[in-house]
Amino acid sequence: MLARIFRPSKTAMQSGKQKTYDWVLEFEPSAARRPDPLMGWTQTSDTASSQVRLTFDTKEDAVRYAERHGIAFQLIDPKPAKKIIKAYADNFAFGRKIPWTH
Repeated sequence: MLARIFRPSKTAMQSGKQKTYDWVLEFEPSAARRPDPLMGWTQTSDTASSQVRLTFDTKEDAVRYAERHGIAFQLIDPKPAKKIIKAYADNFAFGRKIPWTH
């Protein structure tokens, strides 16, 4: 069973980065999800991939845990965040690409 080790990205619901500092070990699903005929929810018979999610303080701790327990893993390094530096005065700049009008 293959596992993924990654840092979760920032949620779209909040602007903060509270849950993005820990490293997560998740298992890849071994079977595809299928809809439940009665309720229409998705179901799977694989509980390890859908319910097991381990968090670690550092990447090295997660890798060490996977190697110690013989878990094949894929390490996904996070992409650096793009910082867009803007000032409020840029909305009214003379050389603006799109003219500012009402």
